[in-house]
Amino acid sequence: MEVADIFRAHGAVYRQQRVLTPDQARVMRAIEACRTPALGGHLDVCERCGHEQPSYNSCRDRHCPKCQSLAQARWIDGRMERLLPVHYFHVVLTLPPSLRPVARRNQRAVYKLLFEAASEALLTLGGDEKRLGGELGITAVLHTWTRELEYHPHLHCIVTGGGLSPDGLTWRPARRKYLFPIRVLSLLFRRLFLEGLARAHDKGDVRLDEGDLTTLIKTLSAIDWVVYVKPPFGGPEQVFRYLGRYTHRVGISNQRLLSMDEHGVRFATKNGQTITLPPQEFIRRFLLHVLPPGFVKIRHYGLWAAGHVHTRLCAARGLLATNEPPAQPPSVAEVQEQLDDDNTWQQRLLRLAGIDVTRCPRCGQGTMVSRPLGEPSAVRPVATADTS
Repeated sequence: MEVADIFRAHGAVYRQQRVLTPDQARVMRAIEACRTPALGGHLDVCERCGHEQPSYNSCRDRHCPKCQSLAQARWIDGRMERLLPVHYFHVVLTLPPSLRPVARRNQRAVYKLLFEAASEALLTLGGDEKRLGGELGITAVLHTWTRELEYHPHLHCIVTGGGLSPDGLTWRPARRKYLFPIRVLSLLFRRLFLEGLARAHDKGDVRLDEGDLTTLIKTLSAIDWVVYVKPPFGGPEQVFRYLGRYTHRVGISNQRLLSMDEHGVRFATKNGQTITLPPQEFIRRFLLHVLPPGFVKIRHYGLWAAGHVHTRLCAARGLLATNEPPAQPPSVAEVQEQLDDDNTWQQRLLRLAGIDVTRCPRCGQGTMVSRPLGEPSAVRPVATADTS
């Protein structure tokens, strides 16, 4: 049971009844064709038992539930190199419901404002000498959905439990169970976002279909904006593995789908509960979460910003280093050997995720070798001794 099955069964009717944006139409086509003969492929044959199975190409669309595992594993592998030996906080910042219609009509501008306001609020409070007085490391990931696939833009952030002093000479740790006052963070996040919204509207980057900006800002200023802070489970090594569950996630995974018929699609939500939606409503909700083309949904700030990785991040790592002797850098030969070992996606997947797709799924011993589809098999099963 896959999202692609739902698109193939009910997508044609959906296209007839609704107007899709070009991006939504492209995503639907990609998911429907993913790992099917439409994209081409090859035949995998076990050199030991002769088992054959076709292997079709992936669409590699970032909204496809089947195309994120390797990208996620590679991302986590790269982030692990930038970890600091400190505790971390998981911060979630959410846009209020009354702002969501504006966000849907102005996705690129509003999502950009969400990143800017959230990161500036965290960095401002972190740099305040009355609070921490240091520059934080922040990784923020955009999500736009609830477990029921409703539209719900919010950011998941991993924040270092401390910061580097402005002069780069000291590390200023935060308390293990306290980062900032939630109320203060929420108010600052709200003010920065609404100020940015007014500027974007004045420049024509944000348009309102009804009402005026003054009334909207007055309404948004009168309500609380939800901000949630808690320490993530596990130590530093588990931080980005924890966040990795969020980075390359799409609105719904295939594993959550339970059943489908002409009346509805049933899928798991949370706490053992399920929900059933008409197929057309399921497709509509899924397509709500198609991001603007080229929009970067994972961003790094402070010590983890690209411009600080080789300067201030290195200074922070030096201050936090233990008395253990530093690890020797790999030799040129070792680096080249690693590159040689990772020259295919199958080898990278085995190293990063522990999944060996070259092993025969039938006998578990032979190696799967590839040949073009349509060619007669040149692989003969390995003969085994007769033990009868």
